[in-house]
Amino acid sequence: MSEPIRVLVTGAAGQIAYSLLLSIAKGDVFGKDQPIILLLLDITPMLPVLEGVVMELQDCSLPLLRDIVPTDKEEVAFKDLDVAILVGSMPRKEGMERKDLLKANVNIFKSQGAALDKYAKKTVKVLVVGNPANTNCLITAKSAPSIPKENFSCLTRLDHNRARSQVAIRCGVPATQVTNVIIWGNHSSTQYPDVHHCKVNMSGSELACFDAVKDDAWLKGDFIATVQQRGAAVIKARKLSSAMSAAKAICDHMRDIWVGTPEGEFTSMGIYSTGNAYAVPEDLIYSFPVQIKDKTWKIVEGLAINDFSRSKMDATAAELMEERDTAVAFLGV
Repeated sequence: MSEPIRVLVTGAAGQIAYSLLLSIAKGDVFGKDQPIILLLLDITPMLPVLEGVVMELQDCSLPLLRDIVPTDKEEVAFKDLDVAILVGSMPRKEGMERKDLLKANVNIFKSQGAALDKYAKKTVKVLVVGNPANTNCLITAKSAPSIPKENFSCLTRLDHNRARSQVAIRCGVPATQVTNVIIWGNHSSTQYPDVHHCKVNMSGSELACFDAVKDDAWLKGDFIATVQQRGAAVIKARKLSSAMSAAKAICDHMRDIWVGTPEGEFTSMGIYSTGNAYAVPEDLIYSFPVQIKDKTWKIVEGLAINDFSRSKMDATAAELMEERDTAVAFLGV
């Protein structure tokens, strides 16, 4: 057995964490021979609820779970971390302006970035889930200057999985038969789900997505809108935000970082844009197609971008630049 890794989940008393923690603790993410110490951070009023979560994790009687540390203190939560999954954030309340939401979250993620910088290992892998995820991730990275920017990513895997699943349902195949969809840009309704490089395995032969679906109007219209608006549709139906699917996407994202992407396939994650080959503005956390090997991502290069795609990629970049500039003004850097 290897040495235990220290994995932090913030917002640990919340509903996404409740769907997430068991998968991490039983080895679905970091492997069946990787012991884990779970650090669970939440705000002070949530500590009694967190205690219940700890009881349940204990009651699962898990061989890989070596210790559970519930806390409301950053200096405890961020100590010597190998992995940080930042789920907790200020949710948007009714009547709240987006800039007010950004301001509230800048304070949270500035503080957590500073805690990463001060207490975590410099090799820590940081995944930001709390919304607005891209900009929260950027603020975290800027607040942790001693940790490489490549170690930070935000979750667009849920959007990626949604896009993959919509194509699979349309073609009547399992989702595993659909590969290389791309989410470009922001984890918001401006994101661009792109299937120009997607492949669908139909009865043993691999087809381009447009040839498999045979409905260009749907792929360029309702398909994109469905993926962009899926989170809102779930809230409307459940009266709660997507937690089960978000937790699954977090697991997929972290597992791919840990063990790599399958040969010839790529996935989507929000990463630091500086130096990219797709004319996306620098100094953003922007979702790109990536391949991962040895815990290191690399943007998939050489993909043809047509005018339709370009305009959508630019629109989501414009939103991210506006978010960044608002957030950085609050940050004072």
